[in-house]
Amino acid sequence: MRFLTPPTSDLTYSDVFLVPSRSSVTSRMDVDISTDDGTGTTIPLVASNMTAVTGRRMVETMARRGGLGILPQDVDVEVISEVTARVKAAHPVLDTPLTVGPKAPLLDAIHLFDRRNHDAVCVVYDDGRLLGLLSRADCEGKDRWAAVGSVMAPPVLVLTADEVPSGTPEQIASSARAAFDRMAEARLRLAPVVEQGDDDGHGRLVGVLTDRGAVRSTVFVPALDGRGTLRVGAAVGINGPVRQKARDLVDAGVDVLVVDTAHGHQATMLQALDAVRSEVDGVPVVAGNVVTADGVRDLVSAGADIVKVGVGPGAMCTTRMMTAVGRPQFSAVLECAAAARERGAHVWADGGVKHPRDVALALAAGASQVMVGSWFAGTLESPGDVVVGPDGRRYKESFGMASARAVQHRTRHDDAFSQARKAMFEEGISSSRMYIDPARPSVEDLLDSITSGVRSSLTYAGATTLAEFRERAVVGVQSAAGYEEGRPVSASW
Repeated sequence: MRFLTPPTSDLTYSDVFLVPSRSSVTSRMDVDISTDDGTGTTIPLVASNMTAVTGRRMVETMARRGGLGILPQDVDVEVISEVTARVKAAHPVLDTPLTVGPKAPLLDAIHLFDRRNHDAVCVVYDDGRLLGLLSRADCEGKDRWAAVGSVMAPPVLVLTADEVPSGTPEQIASSARAAFDRMAEARLRLAPVVEQGDDDGHGRLVGVLTDRGAVRSTVFVPALDGRGTLRVGAAVGINGPVRQKARDLVDAGVDVLVVDTAHGHQATMLQALDAVRSEVDGVPVVAGNVVTADGVRDLVSAGADIVKVGVGPGAMCTTRMMTAVGRPQFSAVLECAAAARERGAHVWADGGVKHPRDVALALAAGASQVMVGSWFAGTLESPGDVVVGPDGRRYKESFGMASARAVQHRTRHDDAFSQARKAMFEEGISSSRMYIDPARPSVEDLLDSITSGVRSSLTYAGATTLAEFRERAVVGVQSAAGYEEGRPVSASW
């Protein structure tokens, strides 16, 4: 990357823009945005290890579309083990179905609709065989305590496992198109997929394929481990039995470990990182957060393969206003990425992205991946329940990992006095409404938008890979008016 004109101060994403260069790349699909940092991801996006952002649904969906989700450090090892097992058992292409039994009350099914980006709950027998489907419309005007079996409808179209996208890219494209055409012909947005039919036309349910899912399977490549299962990431803190927790997480099947603390350039982090590295082998270790080249060098020397960059740019973080500590994110990523390359390591840009352009700029500055928090919190896949506000808008509550709310959970095993002391030192927002975009309610919708923008950025730079993008990108510095000029009138953050 080079600057069009040398900057005179540290810069954040809004301060800069990408300059188009001569290009022979004619299509977005001619570029490869898979990462080169050893994590096995095929898109450069990571769901942040925040309690309000990443749980099982987020991890599963991110991996299915080629990214990575990091389970938070505050989650017990037993829970992470269970979540990891369930994600590893999930189908790499099909959506995990939402299921109820025919005798369940309608209320049980209604509570499930907001957990997936498709309007269907599958009704199954005790042995997992498909019986029927239930949509939100089916429930309107019905007694909430009526049995599901009395309201459901028989499926109009059922696919079998050998009809879903799998195999080589050519085979995937062919089977995805065929499945999509069958749904379009039947005027359906989704179809349940069964292992095989029986004499009654039923079969054991293995997943759900949506029309968009069929299309996405031809664009995205799942992030799979050596056994062909979806990849999972998890975080550990720098205090307590770090070595044992790291070992337990790897034994549970976690593919990427993140050693995480707000101030990563400290002695306790270096000790924790050394303990993790000495305990586990063959698993990428990420550590952070830092914003300087010295911080990167020290963490890499202590055993980090990847360094997480960012102090204070997140939407839920009050660190800069409370302490004045931090650094504008673009300059931080640029300097840290250069230091990491000198030592054969990589950096993740953590925080501060609000638009696809910001992701592209972080990658141009040298990040191998971009970690997203609050932006993903307002999606159906994030943990927590959907809340409807007085104005009718749907949202989910989000909070920072250094907020009073997070600290209260993290110190739940401490005595009351210790909890009270630690509660005095909060640096984050405890409750924020992250509204669900009706047009893009799913994290998959955001991944479509972000990766589309990043692919286009590469074509403008004449690059076919992220490595080429980092070399060829030309960046200019702009005024606030210059940034405002590029904003569409009808959209805003």
